[in-house]
Amino acid sequence: MFTDTYLPSRDGVVTSILTTRSELQRLGHEVFVFAPDAGRDEAKEEGVCYLRSVGFRRYPGYHVPIFPTNKCEILKKLDIDIIHSQGLLFMALRSMFAGRSLKKPVVTSFHTMVTEAIQYYNFTPFPDYMASRLIWIYLRSLLQRSEAVIAPTEAIANELRGYAPRMRRIEVIPTGVDAERFNPRNDGSAIRAKYGLEDKRVVMNLGRIAREKNMELVLKGFEELRKQEDDVALMVVGEGPAREYYKEMAEDLGLGRSVVFTGFVPDDELPSYYAACDAFTIASKFETQGLVVLEAMATGKPVSGIDYRAVAEIITDGENGYLFKESTSGWLESTKKALNASEALKVRARERAEQYTIHEATGRLVEVYQASIHSKRKRVGLE
Repeated sequence: MFTDTYLPSRDGVVTSILTTRSELQRLGHEVFVFAPDAGRDEAKEEGVCYLRSVGFRRYPGYHVPIFPTNKCEILKKLDIDIIHSQGLLFMALRSMFAGRSLKKPVVTSFHTMVTEAIQYYNFTPFPDYMASRLIWIYLRSLLQRSEAVIAPTEAIANELRGYAPRMRRIEVIPTGVDAERFNPRNDGSAIRAKYGLEDKRVVMNLGRIAREKNMELVLKGFEELRKQEDDVALMVVGEGPAREYYKEMAEDLGLGRSVVFTGFVPDDELPSYYAACDAFTIASKFETQGLVVLEAMATGKPVSGIDYRAVAEIITDGENGYLFKESTSGWLESTKKALNASEALKVRARERAEQYTIHEATGRLVEVYQASIHSKRKRVGLE
């Protein structure tokens, strides 16, 4: 697996890699990860090949591998069967070069709508609109050169079919959620006590805190919710480049101690954090899958989610969660419903999450691997 981001950074891509790798290994496969070197020796792990990199100035916590590397020699020595690109930028290019040199199939997962992040992290010398067009030209070539493309949702697959109509193969395979690890039996009382939330109704947002995640809408909506109900609190779980920006915004809105920014949370503590909330909310239109939505639903928590892309594909409004349009009033209405959701809706939320099991998703991924190995060998005349 080639990736532009890896531990100690945490985001949806890293979670997807860790979850998928673990299940592949459980099934008896060998998995090697090629990732940028973040320069922290204590965070390095066995089975990961770290490529010398420099920090990405516009997005703290990310690193760019711009130096030469002997990756092809390493891959040849490992006798790999397939290359899975989990990124779309620098490491995706390297995966393609490696695949071409070694005559190995490359499967690409489309995790991130990078063109929509341009307004915040434009690393080109061009205006945003031009940079977006150029990146799509590059992405079209990348996708159409891949032996197969993995889209996490049907909504994303449909968009990609429009942008890159000559893809060899595209399959909708979500990462999947560990419904055993995230379940309604988990206890969040220690987390509530830790932040003094024992007597509060808690709304939670979890994920990388970045400007493209639309946290402004959550904070402004919560400001209105606080005016109506004084026993509510908002818990923002995670770390990211915009954390201080949103902390200042919360202060400016007069939310004070009613908003808790937890900072980074270790992976093994995440189930307890989900268990600690009464409702989960997500306003990000940037999501291609919304794995955090599935984790919350697997924990039996009602979700208020924006009516867009992946989130709208997972949630059926009023059935297993609540959808809202991009407005403060929409967020407020949806989140109030989530806080007062019935036990029956929570059960249905859990049932919906169980449809996205990591076991089924990884099994389907292996089938794509096998088909891609066969089709690549046939195309290059090896069989």
